[in-house]
Amino acid sequence: MRFGILGDTRAWRDDGADVPLGGPARRALLALLLVRPGAVVPAERLAAELGPAGVPSAHALQSQVSRLRACLGAEASIERAGAGYRLVVADDDVDACRFERLAAEGRAALGSGDVRRAVTVLTAALALWRGAALAELPESEMARAAAVRLEELRVGALEDRIEAQLLLGEHRTSVPEPRLDEHHAVVPELRLDEHRAVVPELRELVERHPLRERPAGLLMRALSAGGERAEALMVFEETRRRLAEELGTDPSAELAQLHRELLNTPSSPAPSQLTSFVGRDDEMAEITELLRVARLVTLTGPGGVGKTRLSVELAATADGEVCFAELASLRDGTGLTQTLLNALGLRQNGLQLADGPRTPLDRLVSALSDRPLLLVLDNCEHLVDDVAALVARLLATGPRLRVLATSREPLGIIGEHIRQVRPLNGEAAARLFTDRARAARRGFIPDPTLIRRICAALDDLPLAIELAAARLRTLSLDDLAVRLDDLLSVTARGNRTPDQRHRTLRSVVAWSWALLSAGEQRAARRFTVFAGGATAGAAVRVCGTDEETLESLVDKSLLEAVGGGRLRMLETIRAYGAERLNAPDERPEAAHARLDVAHARHDAASEREAVRRAHAQYFLDLARTADPWLRRAEQLDWLPILISEHDNLMAALRRSVAARDVETALRLIGAISTYLWIRGVSASAAPHAITLLDTIGDTPPPVLGEEYATCVLVAASTIAGRPAWQRHRAAAGEALATAWPGDQPGKYPAALLLWIMHNASEAEPHDAYELVAAQRDNPEPWARATSLYVTGFGHLGEKEPGPAEHAFHLAADGYRALGDRWGTALALDVLAGLAAGRGDRTRAVELTDEALALTDELGALEDSADLLVNRGDHLAADDPEAAGADYARAAGLARRAGSPAGLSAALRGLGDLALLRGELGKAERLYTDALERIDPHWVKSVGNRVRTLAGLGRVAEARGDHVTARARYRQSAASASAIGASVPDALRLLGLPEPLVEAVLS
Repeated sequence: MRFGILGDTRAWRDDGADVPLGGPARRALLALLLVRPGAVVPAERLAAELGPAGVPSAHALQSQVSRLRACLGAEASIERAGAGYRLVVADDDVDACRFERLAAEGRAALGSGDVRRAVTVLTAALALWRGAALAELPESEMARAAAVRLEELRVGALEDRIEAQLLLGEHRTSVPEPRLDEHHAVVPELRLDEHRAVVPELRELVERHPLRERPAGLLMRALSAGGERAEALMVFEETRRRLAEELGTDPSAELAQLHRELLNTPSSPAPSQLTSFVGRDDEMAEITELLRVARLVTLTGPGGVGKTRLSVELAATADGEVCFAELASLRDGTGLTQTLLNALGLRQNGLQLADGPRTPLDRLVSALSDRPLLLVLDNCEHLVDDVAALVARLLATGPRLRVLATSREPLGIIGEHIRQVRPLNGEAAARLFTDRARAARRGFIPDPTLIRRICAALDDLPLAIELAAARLRTLSLDDLAVRLDDLLSVTARGNRTPDQRHRTLRSVVAWSWALLSAGEQRAARRFTVFAGGATAGAAVRVCGTDEETLESLVDKSLLEAVGGGRLRMLETIRAYGAERLNAPDERPEAAHARLDVAHARHDAASEREAVRRAHAQYFLDLARTADPWLRRAEQLDWLPILISEHDNLMAALRRSVAARDVETALRLIGAISTYLWIRGVSASAAPHAITLLDTIGDTPPPVLGEEYATCVLVAASTIAGRPAWQRHRAAAGEALATAWPGDQPGKYPAALLLWIMHNASEAEPHDAYELVAAQRDNPEPWARATSLYVTGFGHLGEKEPGPAEHAFHLAADGYRALGDRWGTALALDVLAGLAAGRGDRTRAVELTDEALALTDELGALEDSADLLVNRGDHLAADDPEAAGADYARAAGLARRAGSPAGLSAALRGLGDLALLRGELGKAERLYTDALERIDPHWVKSVGNRVRTLAGLGRVAEARGDHVTARARYRQSAASASAIGASVPDALRLLGLPEPLVEAVLS
């Protein structure tokens, strides 16, 4: 027999027939017994809920119970238990319980990335609702509380289902055909071909829950994905206004971040285009079909022929997920892997031991190993060997990955499909010129003969045509044709060797450049110092120009406005402008200002050096301004700014190091060190730090000691920096101790935490510990909080849990008072572990939830995955189902982040649950998989390895294989001893439950 309380109270027999329940009193009695199936409800409580005016009759209650028993018959039993009654029924036979189970399964599937299953399961869960929960008990206090809880779960499940539906829509994936679930509930068909399908439902949900932010965020996402970005921004404004008026609060950090994303076009998708796409219909159709079967397609052809634009259009119409990576700004292959990680939205690993983190390449391979993705690599020609090696590796390890590359030459990989992108045909070239000319000049009247002549002189290259048409703002069509004849040599037009193609395009850019005024040329060539574009304010300051000149360069297509107040320069023009910055101007009108060629070269070198210094100084000032706020509540405002300028920060550092400008380079490293650490991208600066240390030699600069110490720490963030770390560690320690004497603040307190982390695995870490612990009275509050945090670990090592917990509480309070989410999350995680260690798992979960909220604000996938595993460990004993959901979600986040260590921890947790259920084979597979993925350079890898080996020992012991069990326990104990404490103490410090400790020590 099945029962329903999600609507009016009903009962059905196995054949689907309704069970007659009688009058309202019996139906109400049944509903109260079904609130918690199988649980005893005191008779006094039932009578109070059912009786008139709160004065019930015990005899009347007994009579109603008897009548309800008669209605239900032998298929369902109402038992008298002590002073109450209970209905003996399986949870899954009650629609509310079945709904809760399916909702939890759906949320877990969503967290693990299985959005197809999430949509199916959540749809089935929501289909169980027939109306308001416990609708026939409006006056019952007991029913009202249960109904409120169920309604909250219903809204959450609806939000989860819509989010999963949006994700499916983004991937353009269909949903299974309608079917019946295991309880014969119809799972309706969903239309996910458009994001607009969920908009009406979301609008209704937002209207019913105007102060609930998640539906508003989902509605913003759905509208934006459907091309209605303005409406999405209006939803944010309406939500912000309601929150301010009714609650006096601002939108959450998550909703504010979504708002910022809508305002700023992300770099990972293909860049949006403002102009029509002309003349490539046949190529589009052919290459689209090719991409359905081929895993590597390379578009080749001369610069300016339209390879990038064609790849953008192909990406925009491709099925499934697309990631677009622009490689033009890279000087060499050293930053290639990190560029792809950034495009995929992945940051570097978080806390790591000093022996060296897993390489960025390993991270990239892991992130793409099972991800269905089209990766577009634009402008590969200057990195062809490095790109070829990387693409071959990624395709070999990622069976669901496809790559579309643009290059002036093939990558040369077996299996590569090469498609030559040729100039436009005559008709398409003329249409392109006419289209752009009409945009540049109102009332433009085309002359087909002149247009054909102009396009032919430009080799029908799309970029050259667009630049020429833009000149019609100031020139007539006749004047333009004359100037083309005067300025361009087209004698090599039919020869397609790379050098001559480059020279033809150079002529087009040179012509466009020559039409600029002297001030515009100066601003344009100086703008080439920026990497990844710049804000207008940065360009004005670094280029020594004004906004009017920049606007003129935008009008003349030398610069492009890309949203968010940023400007960028097409790479072809940027390369030409960089040559002008690096070489003397040989125009006749400038010759009289120079005595000879030597003077001209000197002038060019002087300007180049001045621009480099101006660029470095601007971004040094920006980093210095941002740094103190990164350890305060304003970190959410400043981190996006620094992230958008990451390429410029790295370019400024690289050029300063190359110029042997030690002072500027050290100041830059110091100023960006906190940003690098919080974001997890220290590896991108590590090669420059290593080179800088080689330049400095064995004698650190006397004035910049703290900056020198941060340089050593940044160098140590990669395996390649280990020699530099060992060579400079002692001097860096002395410099840091001088900068932070304990009673005076230094400049970069994050270096203190990095210092203790990198010294954790050294033979004598005591000096590092004492340096950080000595900051307990420092005027700098972040340093004081860090001192308390480190002191807590010292107390743990001395077996003083009380003082340790007190220190961690004080550290958390210190970080929290500053608004630093990252430091607070670190302290809360340790406090959660201590609470779990003394058996207070409820408190451990509360603390972990608080830490998770903070890491979610920072967008730290790996840190969130780690915290989810910890919460699962806290819940496993009492609520294995919830623990399993946490482990599954952690696994999904770890896979998205490309983190084998995070995934191994999640798999270990799932193995623990399988072992608890007696599923020995499954547990062994999960433990084995986890053991293979463990990254030994993560701080928490020791604990995870200990738990995994102990789990394999318990599996062997359960099978009666005591020899293998003993070997596994010995391996577990040996791993535990690596932290330096006695094995029993180490096992307990690592958070192992007491039964497991006893098993390992037995």
